[in-house]
Amino acid sequence: MTDPTSAGDPIPASGDRASTGPFDESEANPVRPYIDLGGIKILPREGLNLRLEVEEQTKRIVAVGLDYADSTLQVQPFAASRSQGLWEETREQIRTQIRQQGGRVEEREGPLGPELLAEVPVVAGTDGVAGKRLARFVGVDGPRWFLRGVIGGAATADVDAAARVEDLFRSIVVVRGGTPMPPRDLIPLRMPATPGSA
Repeated sequence: MTDPTSAGDPIPASGDRASTGPFDESEANPVRPYIDLGGIKILPREGLNLRLEVEEQTKRIVAVGLDYADSTLQVQPFAASRSQGLWEETREQIRTQIRQQGGRVEEREGPLGPELLAEVPVVAGTDGVAGKRLARFVGVDGPRWFLRGVIGGAATADVDAAARVEDLFRSIVVVRGGTPMPPRDLIPLRMPATPGSA
């Protein structure tokens, strides 16, 4: 359920994000058992599977994939400046990219704020048959960070699955750290520690 008063705001008020998530490290509940992935922390829940997406050449982790509620959620945390968010500019870049690939994209107001619903062309299987895949691009600007998510699967159309994946996205904690970083740089991600260790 979204607050009807904030539905028309282009950027949710920082007080709204601070209470509904995604959260900054300074806002997170310190006693919750998060899975620590460096730049983000994920709250474990029943039925959640986690994948780390690794860049082949550099072997660095470039995204976290979460499989949940018959859906996928890929998340990436980026550094941002203190004064300016990245989501508006990022939406424009995504729009351009999808259109260049021959896809369709529309902007709409979602439960997490402005989002893009895209029909992305894909080549499926060994027969090379082209198809389309639905994806929702969501993003939230936080204090000196920006969290981007790409939602696929059931949560692109099914209301219940969408609500569960949106709740998962909101529960993420971004750990920006104190190291100076240029805006748009990926906040470093790492393998989680083995369960039961600090």
